[in-house]
Amino acid sequence: MLRSAALALLTLTTMAPAVAQTAGDYPNRTIRIVVPFPPGGPADLIARFIGQKMSEDFGQPVVIENRAGGNTAPAAQAVARAAPDGYTLFTPMDTTMVMNPLVMNNLPYDPLKDFSLISLLTKNMSLIVVRASDGPKSINELIAKGKANPGKLNMGAGTITSRLGALLFAKEAGFDAQLVPFKGSAEISQAVLAGTVDFALDSTGTALPLIRGGQYRVLAKYSTRPLPQLPDLPSVNDAAGLPDLAESSTWIGLTGPAGMPAAIVEKLTRKVASIYADPVMADRLEKAGITPVASSPAEFDAFIRSESERWTKVFKDNSHLKLAD
Repeated sequence: MLRSAALALLTLTTMAPAVAQTAGDYPNRTIRIVVPFPPGGPADLIARFIGQKMSEDFGQPVVIENRAGGNTAPAAQAVARAAPDGYTLFTPMDTTMVMNPLVMNNLPYDPLKDFSLISLLTKNMSLIVVRASDGPKSINELIAKGKANPGKLNMGAGTITSRLGALLFAKEAGFDAQLVPFKGSAEISQAVLAGTVDFALDSTGTALPLIRGGQYRVLAKYSTRPLPQLPDLPSVNDAAGLPDLAESSTWIGLTGPAGMPAAIVEKLTRKVASIYADPVMADRLEKAGITPVASSPAEFDAFIRSESERWTKVFKDNSHLKLAD
């Protein structure tokens, strides 16, 4: 993705004179980035990283507006109704663009029609974590505890993707547990540390500081992809012997309302690619547990469609699982 983004940046850069004529003086005032989650989570973190750099490069303020709740639908609806002038941007997640159409009736927006796609921003990795002071020492110890106490363990998760991942993990591991849904990572960490939940799926970006601080114990990553910050951490597939368990990780992108001028979309796509091409910025993101992934709008569109196809099949195969809201 980064390589393709670099190629896209090179191509778009050769078009700069034409784009400059049509994009005018954009931006010449404050840009607002709407984040559909509370402060502190991965979407908020990446928005603030990108927003700060955009502000420095564009010479205009970039403000972050947190509009949490409703599985991201209210924030998505607000952005879809905003003026498509490039001054209202949005950081939707897999929940917004893929999961909501599968689980919500009367969705107040159309993920494929109501947004101008700009770029992917990151593909997060979910981690299975417990409280370090008294939690299980391994994923297999957690599974054994779950089997010994059927229906008594509480598991926390935030996004619909994470909730489904938690339910699928318990199902494949062979034990019953109670799903406790949360609005974001800040609530998840509070619940884990307070002992309200026995284990949780949390994102790398918010979990790493707690792991390094000795408050979280991480048992496994819910992915087979490498995790440079924790190179020796096993995947849940390998550690628990669950080869059929699909990856349950989230992703975040950058969009705006449908109908944004193509020149402004191109300018913002180039900006994301140039930010990620900066080694200092890439290092800051990696250390924060955020894997930068840029794309062209066309690549972003193809990715959303492939993710929709993948998760539609998962839902059909597991229609009995109940995702609490």
